[in-house]
Amino acid sequence: MKERGIPLPQIVSVSCINPPNKVFQNQVKPLVKHLFQHSFKDIERLLTVFQSGQIESRYFVKELNWFEKDHSFREKNHEFIEWATKLSVEAIIKCLSNKEFLISTVKYDEIDAIFFISTTGLSTPSIDARIMNELPFSSHTKRIPIWGLGCAGGVSGLARAFDYCLAYPKAKVIVLTVELCSLTFQKNDQSKSNLIGASLFADGAACTLICGDQALVPKRKDINYPTIVDSFSTLLPHSLDVMGWEVKEEGLFVIFSKDIPSLVKRHFKDQVVKFLKKHHLSIDQVDCWIAHPGGKKVLDAFVEALEIEEQAIQPSREILKNYGNMSSATVIYVLQNFMRIKREQGQGTIGLACALGPGFSSELLLVRWDP
Repeated sequence: MKERGIPLPQIVSVSCINPPNKVFQNQVKPLVKHLFQHSFKDIERLLTVFQSGQIESRYFVKELNWFEKDHSFREKNHEFIEWATKLSVEAIIKCLSNKEFLISTVKYDEIDAIFFISTTGLSTPSIDARIMNELPFSSHTKRIPIWGLGCAGGVSGLARAFDYCLAYPKAKVIVLTVELCSLTFQKNDQSKSNLIGASLFADGAACTLICGDQALVPKRKDINYPTIVDSFSTLLPHSLDVMGWEVKEEGLFVIFSKDIPSLVKRHFKDQVVKFLKKHHLSIDQVDCWIAHPGGKKVLDAFVEALEIEEQAIQPSREILKNYGNMSSATVIYVLQNFMRIKREQGQGTIGLACALGPGFSSELLLVRWDP
């Protein structure tokens, strides 16, 4: 662990925003059956993923009947731009005025940089520029849009904000993670990957406020805020086909390999051990596993690979159950729950945020709640 006297950034506030349409698995399943039944003789067996995946509900920006019709890439991307901007604005407003974590509102013109994370739509100018036309940020606010990191993007975004605040200890920055996975659904793609994705992916947005050690922030005195200690990135060579998008005329087609859980079991523990060893820590010293819930099998692989108790991963399972996999935004939902749990506890706590993404890659972020 780095020396406690070294100035380190803190996570000060967080907010999560759900799109307007809550859907349950027993509502989505009949639609998926209707769309895929002529392509698979064993459709009933494949549809068991709606129960075995341990997801009960999710949120979409569009109503369920919208997905029964064909939509062009242009139309879906237009919806992405409109909804990503709207949800981002809501998430920022809530984060900067969140009385759970702040005694007063942080002003927009005090934000030095915006890190915008997404992989489910395209926009140039980027969504952060559109946000700055909606909210009174300084026109000199730095914009760092990051695209293509998939599910790993949430942890990676926090890590890059950490780097920024180390370099500029007076800075206040926000990390926006906005993923509208449902808009990428390809109605006419009859692959198993698309069917599984239809049972798993969802929409969501989250905003996190990270502040340098010297930043003047209206923090509450009764809250124990998590300090970010370090980050760790890993790219597994020659694994580009494990997950991601294939870009075609109709838009983004999901690549989702069945080998992901086995790759986690073979490679993930070594990366975690290497990172923790750098800080003279071991796996059994991690109190909070802030794990991105990529799916039931991925979480099962986490538990098996790391040889941790099932209870350690339960907060991630709860988010998966109630929200599905919202790609990069999902881990921020898990982080928010841990911040609520730990905010008034006085003892020291070690946390590790972790997520996997295209590449095949992993992102780790070491945090601590000081006594």
